[in-house]
Order: sequence, then C-alpha cells, then structure tokens
Amino acid sequence: MAADEFRSFGVEEEYLLLDAGQGTPTDLAAELVRSAPRSVAPAEREFFSSQLETATPVCRTAEEALDTLTEFRSALSREAADRGIVLAGSGLPPVGGDEAGTVTPKSRYRELGAQLRNAATYQYVTGTHVHVEIPSPDAGVEVLSRLAPWAPALLAMTANSPLWCGEPTGFASWRHVMNMSWPVAGFPPEFASGDDYAHAVEQLVGSGVLLDSGVVTWLARLSQNFPTMELRIADAQLDAEDAVCFAVLVRALVDRALRDAEAGKPRPQAAAGLVNGAIWMAARDGLEADLIDPITARAEPAFDTLERMVGSVESELRRTDDLDRVIRYCDRLRRTGGPARRQLERFEADGLAGLISLYRESSGAG
Repeated sequence: MAADEFRSFGVEEEYLLLDAGQGTPTDLAAELVRSAPRSVAPAEREFFSSQLETATPVCRTAEEALDTLTEFRSALSREAADRGIVLAGSGLPPVGGDEAGTVTPKSRYRELGAQLRNAATYQYVTGTHVHVEIPSPDAGVEVLSRLAPWAPALLAMTANSPLWCGEPTGFASWRHVMNMSWPVAGFPPEFASGDDYAHAVEQLVGSGVLLDSGVVTWLARLSQNFPTMELRIADAQLDAEDAVCFAVLVRALVDRALRDAEAGKPRPQAAAGLVNGAIWMAARDGLEADLIDPITARAEPAFDTLERMVGSVESELRRTDDLDRVIRYCDRLRRTGGPARRQLERFEADGLAGLISLYRESSGAG
C-alpha cells in the first residue's frame, strides 16, 4: 500500500431468501443467480439453497462499497419480488428454521454437510464479512490480537438475529449462538507469528477437524488466498449503509492495530476465556446493556464502549474521510437501539407481515 493510499477493503454480504407471505426460507438461490443482471456485482449461492451472497470489488472508499451493495440489493430485490420472495438482511430467518435446510448441490457443501451432520441441518446463518488489506501474515496475527478488546462491541453493534422459529430468543444475535456449533468457533486464540497461524490451520485440516482451510470459522481469520484479514463477527445487516459504515470502522481499527504493532506497543492481554465470554454476553444483550472489556474485565454501558472505540481511531477515520459517517452510524444505533431492536419492535407491533415489510424496505425494494 502506497503511503498516500487508503488501505483497501471489501465487504461480503449474505442474504436470506424468504417467502413474502410466510416468511420461511425458500430455495430459489440458483434461479436468482441465473437472473441477476450483469450490471451488478456477481450473485453466488451459499451453503443452503435459500441463501445468496455477493461481494464488493476491492474498495478504497466507502462510496465504492456502498454503490456496489445498494445496486445489488435493489436489482436482486426486484428479481425476488417477481418470484414472491424477499431478499432479507437478517442473520437468521424469523420463522421456518425448524425445517431442515436444502444444501446447495455442490460437492464441497455436500461433504461439509456430511461431516457436520445435524449441526449443519439448521444452519441458516447469514453474515456480513469485512476483508481488510494487511501487509503480511505476521502483521495479520498482530491485527487479530489487537482487535480482540473491541470484539464484543463489534458484535453488539451488528447483532441482527433476535428471532428464531417465530419467537424472540432473548438474544440480540442468536446467529452467534448457532455458529458456536462449528468445530472451530469463537474468537481465535493468540498466535506468535504468521507461520504459527498457518501451522495451526494445517493441523486442523490434517487431523480431520476441518474439511479444508475455507472452514476456519473463527470470528476473525487470515485469508488463505488474499493478503487480507477477514472479520466474520457481524450478522447480515438490514441496511447496506450500516454494513459499509461498519466496514470502514473495521478498516480504521486495522490501521491502528498495525501502527501500534509497528511502534512496538505490546499486544493487549486478556484473561483466559474472557474474550469469548464477553462476546457471548454481547450476543445476548446487544447494545441494551453493559459490555465487558476483555482486558480489564470491567463492564460499562455499551455506547460508552462505542465512543471509546471510535475515539481510539479518530485520526484513522479522519484520514479516510470516514469520521462523520461513522459518527452518524453510532448516532443512528443509539437512536434505534440497533438492527436487532428494530426487528423486535417491528415484530411486536405488526407481526410477521411487519418484519417482511422491514426486510423489503431495507433491501431497497420499497
């Protein structure tokens, strides 16, 4: 990365395809992929035939990513509406999750389903994955360790799966709980170097714990194919704007982590189990209660943590001209309570029909 360039990033978005009347997952991903306009980002099938995904190109600015995702959502939502379905930005379907999902007919997905058995049967999980450029695997493991203190806040602000099988779960992100059934889950342990990380993945694959390196389902990981760190902690988002705001905040945190590492600042040290315990609490409560700092073990109101986090990368956000965007994002979260709260309020007020309308409005279908 040249000194005068912004660090590149990309966003992968996953969506659920839901019946517009019943709200249940609908196996039309292959049809939507075939019908997707060539003028938008490619549409891809996911693990279940009721899931769809896309990805931005390599981006330097928030506007690039937002244009890509907005155009994709709008175009695919129209295609979905013609077929009586809704493109939903939700971490889980609100109903129908008790029906076994239809595994996409790809050999790798079938192998994965066979390996995971019943753990894969109801994995309707959809997320927002952020990729950020890193200079090397050694730098990447520094980033992983230095993101750990902010992981609970990053989950809380993107929690968006509060309903399951027609009922509130009591969690802002039930997707996180379901993701813990994968063989490798939670925030990654600390690694001494990039080689140490690669050796750990080789052992997981070689031992048969993982089918391949693509099934490293830690909440953050290093890409095996690209010079990026991938943060997988966020649920699928209702709005493309929120997904992009989150992505540029993550980029700023990566920038800060790399600068701290280059300056020789020691990695933050958390007590054993506290990072994942604090993340679990964030998945339960979202932004509506305290968040636990995995380093100090102290709790503070969620929005105090968000203010500290944004403040810690203010110079990085100013450099990329993203500070105002991220501040507006945090103000929006404070005003609405976050996407999980928005789903719950719409469900409580208008039932399943209200939720479907929320998904439709958020996808750009009107």
